[in-house]
Amino acid sequence: MAFHPIRFPLDVALGARGGPERRTDVVTLASGAEERNSRWARSRRRYNAGYGVKSRADMQVVLAFFEERRGRLHGFLWRDGLDHSSNSGAPTALDQVIGSGDGVRTSFQLSKRYGASFDPYQRAITRPVAGSVRVAVAGVELTSGWTVDGATGVVGFSTPPALGAAVTAGFLFDVPVRFDTDRLDIELTSFDGAEAPSIPLVEILP
Repeated sequence: MAFHPIRFPLDVALGARGGPERRTDVVTLASGAEERNSRWARSRRRYNAGYGVKSRADMQVVLAFFEERRGRLHGFLWRDGLDHSSNSGAPTALDQVIGSGDGVRTSFQLSKRYGASFDPYQRAITRPVAGSVRVAVAGVELTSGWTVDGATGVVGFSTPPALGAAVTAGFLFDVPVRFDTDRLDIELTSFDGAEAPSIPLVEILP
């Protein structure tokens, strides 16, 4: 298996459905009370690209993409139309806190925070869009002295951020996914129409 750093066709992806999934066990006791336990520490995204197929041309593009990925074998990039930025607009260097300097550490994982102060969820971002990442230390944006690994989302500094200095970043990102089927069930609905009711995709977690 391999990971192909190519994005699923955007025209189709924008019409797809999906979002985060969690796994929670719920046990109802004899008293009627519940006990709940989260089996996953992280959420996992699932999508159905079938809803984005609007024409025969769309289906032909998806078919070629599916065959090149060999079905479930190879991973690829997916653009989540709702959630693909460190904020709700253009990224800035102050969007997300990704760590605090200690004078020694030089590597920081890109991440995105969901929720407020009650119990926020910190999601690791592993596939930032090339050229979109902006970084600041102690509120000052840096234009040099750092790099970002496009395959892991790890930011590396040539000089460790000072003790207590907030390390922040802004970025666009894709979701690493694979097809969750080895079969495409295609229906030709008209001369220029085609449908694939289900083209499931699932996020690849590191």
